[in-house]
Amino acid sequence: MPATIGYLRVSTLEQDLDKNKADLLVLANDKKLGNVEFIEEKASGKTHWRKRKIGQVLDDLQAGDNLLLSELSRLGRSMLECMEILSIATEKSVNVYAAKGNWQLDDSIQSKIVAMAFSMAAEIERDLISQRTKEALRAKKARGEKLGRPRGPGKSKLDPYRLEIEALLANGSTQRFIGVHDRLHYAAFRIIEVS
Repeated sequence: MPATIGYLRVSTLEQDLDKNKADLLVLANDKKLGNVEFIEEKASGKTHWRKRKIGQVLDDLQAGDNLLLSELSRLGRSMLECMEILSIATEKSVNVYAAKGNWQLDDSIQSKIVAMAFSMAAEIERDLISQRTKEALRAKKARGEKLGRPRGPGKSKLDPYRLEIEALLANGSTQRFIGVHDRLHYAAFRIIEVS
């Protein structure tokens, strides 16, 4: 039997989930989706979806499982974020239902057309972001600004081991030896790089 997950997210503690729960139970009953396991979350839409419970839910869902929402906007704050989640659900063959508007994304031809439109829009947005980033980097380079990570010593969680690493290197220890035996591989390369 496929799993049916009801994902409920509110942004503030004052918002109530009970009405949304009732709507999802009616939806599950109408679509004959079986028992609903509710995943509740009180988190801002500003938090990236991978850092919210929906990220784990999406990872756990298998082909044929069902994801119920009160409305699509509960997935994320931006259209791009919602489309990204729906695109992943489509790739995994997860059925998505939204109570508001009686919307569904399943294996029907209509859903496939909608999913294709979402995927195309997401790809276009990613391309536009990449293009804007490249343009900004070109403008910085034209102004003479240095690009990339700054060279020189920087903060590292392994900085307290610097003297030990330098002593091992001075005694002829290889970087591999230091990395494997002392778990300081990263710091050894960093010290050599800035020296």
